[in-house]
Amino acid sequence: MPHPFTDPAVSTAFDAFPESARAGTLLLRDLILNEAATLPQIGTVQEVLRWGQPSYITPDRKAATTLRIGTHKSAAFAIFAHCQSGVITNYATRFPCWDRLDGNRAVLFNDLSEVEPFRLGTLIRDALTYHLKSPQTAMA
Repeated sequence: MPHPFTDPAVSTAFDAFPESARAGTLLLRDLILNEAATLPQIGTVQEVLRWGQPSYITPDRKAATTLRIGTHKSAAFAIFAHCQSGVITNYATRFPCWDRLDGNRAVLFNDLSEVEPFRLGTLIRDALTYHLKSPQTAMA
């Protein structure tokens, strides 16, 4: 079930994506919000714009490292994590050679069929719970 938008600016950002990216970015949005709903320890997930992109933060508990969704110069759409968080690096280690990456900052997609919910769900959970982990396990 699609999640309603609570911020008109975020809705407008999704509407502004090229047609080739819109379905994919909306799929990533649903995956993030669905995963967040299974993690009561993170508190409320807020959808905001950061760098002009839909972004997902946990303002109440500050549990997450920010996830962003957008287009990419080398792909139709992507999910981005802070490059110094280790979230993408850990994901690549856990699932080597499964996805196209932009270094330690993004997972890239050209088609909906490339989005595998279980695998990507692990990345999303890691990002949404990032600051709840001890410093030793946050980078593991």
